[in-house]
Order: sequence, then C-alpha cells, then structure tokens
Amino acid sequence: MVIPMRTIAKRIFLFLAVNFLVLLTISVILNLLNVRPYLRSNGLDYNSLFIFCVVWGMGGAFISLGLSRIMAKWLMGVDVIHPETAQGAERQLVTLVHNLAKRAGLPAMPEVGIYHSPEVNAFATGPTKSRALVAVSSGLLQRMNMQELEGVLGHEIAHIQNGDMVTMTLLQGVVNAFVMFFARVVAFAITRLGRKSNDSGAPSIFLYSIVVFVLEIVFMILGSIVIATYSRFREFRADSGGARLAGRDKMINALKALERTVEIHDKHAEQPAIQALKISSPQGILRFFSTHPPLEERIARLEQEG
Repeated sequence: MVIPMRTIAKRIFLFLAVNFLVLLTISVILNLLNVRPYLRSNGLDYNSLFIFCVVWGMGGAFISLGLSRIMAKWLMGVDVIHPETAQGAERQLVTLVHNLAKRAGLPAMPEVGIYHSPEVNAFATGPTKSRALVAVSSGLLQRMNMQELEGVLGHEIAHIQNGDMVTMTLLQGVVNAFVMFFARVVAFAITRLGRKSNDSGAPSIFLYSIVVFVLEIVFMILGSIVIATYSRFREFRADSGGARLAGRDKMINALKALERTVEIHDKHAEQPAIQALKISSPQGILRFFSTHPPLEERIARLEQEG
C-alpha cells in the first residue's frame, strides 16, 4: 500500500497546524495568567513553574482532544457516512451504531465513518459524548459478520458512554504536568550539586536544559506505565459495556474473530492515539506498556461474567 503524496502533505500540514495552535493558545494563556520565567537568578520560582507545567501539560492534551475528530478523519482518511443518503452496507452500519447509541443513552448520535485498511480495527474518538466519531476499517467490514460487527460497535459505543476519551485526556494532562514539574525541580537540584553552599543562583542554562530533557524522558516512561495500566482497565470496562449493549455472545464472538485476524497489519494505518480495538500484548517487561490486555484474557473475563 503506497501513501499518495497528497495524503503525506496533508498529514504534515495537520501536524504543523496543530502544534502551532497549541503553542499560540498556551502562550496566550500564560500571558493572561501573568506567568513569568520560573528560572531566575536566585533559583526556581515554584509558583510560576507549577502554573507553567499545568498549562502546558493540560492545555496540550485538551487541545488535542478538541481536535480529535478532525485529526482522525484527516490522518486515517475516514469517509463519514451521511445517514440521510446511506444505502446498503453503509445504511446497516449507521443503523447499528445509532441503535447502540440509543441503548447507551448518548445525548447525540455519533458520526459514523469507514477508512480503508486491511487491518481489522475500529475506534471511537471525540471531545464529548455529543460530538463523537465511530469509525471502522474496510478490513473489519470484509472479515466480520453482522453479529461480530455489532459486538465491536458495542465496545466502541461503551467507550463513548464511559467518557473514556475525556478521562484519558485528563490522565495524560496530569502526567504531562507532573513530568514537566518534577523534571525541572530535580534538574535544578542536580545541576547545583558541587557548587558552593552559598551560591543559590540559577545553574547553567545549557546544562540545565540537557538534564531536564533526559529526566523528562525517564519520567515520561514511568508515566506511560500509569497511562497504559488505566488503558487496560478501560478496555475491560468497554468489553463489559459492549456485552451489555450488544449481547455477551456477540462481544465474545467479536473478540474471537479479532483473534483470528490479529496478524493482519497495516503499518500505514498506525496512529497511536486511536488504536482503540487493536491488540497490544507484548511479552516480558514491555507488557507494562501495553494499552490493551491480551485477547484471551478479555475473552475469559467476559465468559466469567456470564
């Protein structure tokens, strides 16, 4: 599968536009809050540092959440189905999603879309329960029957019902803020080691920046374990929700169908933020960074719930 140059250019433009928007928005917020540089000649200003880290950590996460539907459509090439004009298989897909959304009590019907990929995958995204998107891959539509498809869609609607997108954004924002804050505090302490006891001034900016960079990587790795742990929990919860909305047997059969197709892989469709159904269950220490529990464990839990 060859990605057209137009698609590549679109993705680059989106990446640059989003980052520019994040930088502009956060800079305006910091100015409105009158936040001044936290690294001063006499040491760290902890109040300014805390506000700086919270604004950057939470602000970037929530801007990304606000743009999540647009980014998903652009990055994955999602073709949104218009309910009024949909026919055939597309009409069936929209009807399934809307019926499940009504059972879940969602305040508004999600947008429904299809993107082209041989992988068997689906995802839900959006800033609120009223502005959500449910998308499935063409590979999923080709390889799953209607009952299995209903189980998959029940799982995705359960994610929306549970508010998982907002919760994950909050968690990511908090982790980002803590990583930024503690990296700078620890870096300041490290770069002052060996200096004269009466020298309380700011360390070398270059050395300080290098230490902050290294510590942010270390702390973010640790923070990723926390995020992945919660992500695995929400997958179990969405499985239970999918079983409640679509039926336990349909949810189990959907996971078993996914198990048969897990080897199908499309590297061009990899977008970490929206791999909602794909399975990630590495062995060894890497399992702590897995966002999804092993399929066999998810199936076993559903069978025990019966």
